[in-house]
Amino acid sequence: MLSATARNQRAKMADAGSPSQTGFNVVVVAQHGRLTYEALLFAASLRHCSPGFTGQLYVAEPQPGPHWPRDPRIRDAEAREMLESLGARILPFESRHFGKDYPQGNKIELLREMPEGVPFLFFDTDTLITGELGAVPFDFNRPSASLRREGTWPKPALYGPGYAGIWQSLYDKFGLDFPSSLDPGQPEEHWRRYLYFNAGFFYGACPRRFGALFEDYALAIRDDPPDALSAQTLFPWLDQIALPLVIHALGGARDALPPGLLDGTVSCHYRLFPLLYARESDHTIRVLEDVAAPNRLKKLLKQHEPIKRMVYQRRGAKVRALFDQNALPRREQAIRNRIKSNGFWMR
Repeated sequence: MLSATARNQRAKMADAGSPSQTGFNVVVVAQHGRLTYEALLFAASLRHCSPGFTGQLYVAEPQPGPHWPRDPRIRDAEAREMLESLGARILPFESRHFGKDYPQGNKIELLREMPEGVPFLFFDTDTLITGELGAVPFDFNRPSASLRREGTWPKPALYGPGYAGIWQSLYDKFGLDFPSSLDPGQPEEHWRRYLYFNAGFFYGACPRRFGALFEDYALAIRDDPPDALSAQTLFPWLDQIALPLVIHALGGARDALPPGLLDGTVSCHYRLFPLLYARESDHTIRVLEDVAAPNRLKKLLKQHEPIKRMVYQRRGAKVRALFDQNALPRREQAIRNRIKSNGFWMR
């Protein structure tokens, strides 16, 4: 059950109505700890780099319940006030199926509380907005998600089934057409041939319809996976296993957006601050440091050790000097290893 505070917040949102009937809403997740500070940077970067955004920014917040042994809510009152001053609305939601054991499930469960019928764009909180969101030609009736990914799932066993058998078993389970999901430009049994996304961002026409399908598929895979998945690890990949099935079922595709905008000039999913300084653009670094500069925000952000050291104490500049951004190692693990070997790694 939602708390009295959460019910009051929901009532206030209902009274205010939806400000983006002609646009779309943006949502991230925040809770106590690291995500609080990442949400502050996200909200500040959205306001700084996308003044033309006419929708509502929601910061979804899981509520206490049986799936959270500790209260997951944002505890810093000043941080909550700062988020609201940056234009965000706190969106409380109940964790019915996931929670601490699978916090990635937050991005699934929050969708049931978003305004029905209003297009939405979800971002992982460890993202910066670096350009005008209004410049992105979204077709929300053709949903999609981030293609900035590696072949993390599945990992076919030596004696099979292969990629095709694993993915087809999932499409068959939900009555979806498998052949139409394939990229014929990729060879058979290459992971890129099969529809697969990073869940760092995704969007659609109605969050509640999208979320209901996402929840149904994720729970069905978790609780009753096809036999072809018997040798596969489902965690932490469950959201990224279910996501392409949802997008395909709703008429979406891998090529629904022009390349180079999201995960490009308009947004950056940096994931960790050492990785941000190692491999992202000079523009992204400037955005981070510009939006983190105001004193009132700095006071809050310095409570998070990676931001304090990387941004304010300039450790990030030392990380950046370790790499030629025009000739980065191809594998992320090599980047991580170099940062660690120089003593600059932080989570």
